[in-house]
Amino acid sequence: LDLQVLAWQADITRVSTLLMAKELSNAVYPKSGIRDAFHILSHHSNIQQNKDKFAVLNMYHVALFSYFLDKLESTPDGDGSLLDHAMVLYGSGISDGNQHNHTDLPIIVAGGASGKLKGGRHIRNPKKTPMSNLLLSLLDHLGVPTEKLGDSTGRVAI
Repeated sequence: LDLQVLAWQADITRVSTLLMAKELSNAVYPKSGIRDAFHILSHHSNIQQNKDKFAVLNMYHVALFSYFLDKLESTPDGDGSLLDHAMVLYGSGISDGNQHNHTDLPIIVAGGASGKLKGGRHIRNPKKTPMSNLLLSLLDHLGVPTEKLGDSTGRVAI
């Protein structure tokens, strides 16, 4: 995460990705305090102890994301901060690994996109809204208007 901030700050790139955990990953994150593998915990079998461990693991990942946002916010960039000028997408392609549910995805869009995004909101979209609708809208905000993306059915009001 620090390297991404540094690359943005040095204007080496303004586009980067980081995959914290692939849905099928058996990665273990010892700093989270959980010793079980990510994928196995995502299939919690409705066992409360497994759900609790998975929640702790997800809170660890969210804390890393929060750290990243804090670094962006505290890094000057022109007339604001890197966060003011960034568009950051965080989330998962699956909402319930136990059910293999790909709807109602937990997604966060952060940053001001140089004044193009308004923060401090929670937007709930109609059920079964494709993720590609959000991606299409993000492309619009990046100045890359695209008619259709994957299974998109329209745009999300962001």
